[in-house]
Amino acid sequence: MVWWSIRGTRRGAVAMTEPVDTDDWSASEAAGFIDPVSMEEDPAELFAGDAGTLDADVRRVLVQLLRRKFLLAEKNPAQWRTLLENQQIIESRMHDLFVRLVVDHDRGVAYKQQVRSVELDVPILLKDDPYNRAETLVLVHLRTVYQRERGTGETSARVDIEELEQTVLTYFDPEDHNLARRQLEVRNAVQRLVTEGLLTEESAGRYRITPMVEVVLSREKLSELNEWLREQNEATA
Repeated sequence: MVWWSIRGTRRGAVAMTEPVDTDDWSASEAAGFIDPVSMEEDPAELFAGDAGTLDADVRRVLVQLLRRKFLLAEKNPAQWRTLLENQQIIESRMHDLFVRLVVDHDRGVAYKQQVRSVELDVPILLKDDPYNRAETLVLVHLRTVYQRERGTGETSARVDIEELEQTVLTYFDPEDHNLARRQLEVRNAVQRLVTEGLLTEESAGRYRITPMVEVVLSREKLSELNEWLREQNEATA
């Protein structure tokens, strides 16, 4: 079995100057022309030799989107506002890298996708970083709990680390009696999902499941994985 791989702009100012007849200056002012701005007042470079045209805040959002899997509105409200205000230019910069930007307003999440095409030779920038066995099993349980709670009208879903361990460990090899090692695998899996924003630790060992779990694990994929796990359990029963 191969485990499923989840997978305000600062514009560059150009000054154009022409000889001006000082005798006509008063007439120009009276005609409503805007006073010229000194070149010294142009936005400063962010670093030596800076040829970029984006504000620092916009650049930070772009870097965040490229570095991390997701940008969550709830966790990063300021960056989310910057993204929405500058979505077109950020999207353009990502398209230059053959990367697609997805902004899910309903869930308050933004993420990227590698562009792939049979007609075009596209260099692959985003590496495939699949979830391992324990991580996939934790995801399946989180998605199941999230779906169940939302189905009852709850606006959020929470799990305890003990509940996760008890559920996930039932899918491990029953002949493996090294409980400490298996528990460590589950806890490492939980930590990765916290880092990626699928879980938020509210207190020691208590986690809130974020809407990102729906993006990572669709209803169809959840059904597929649950069926496979059921068959595995029956085979080892």
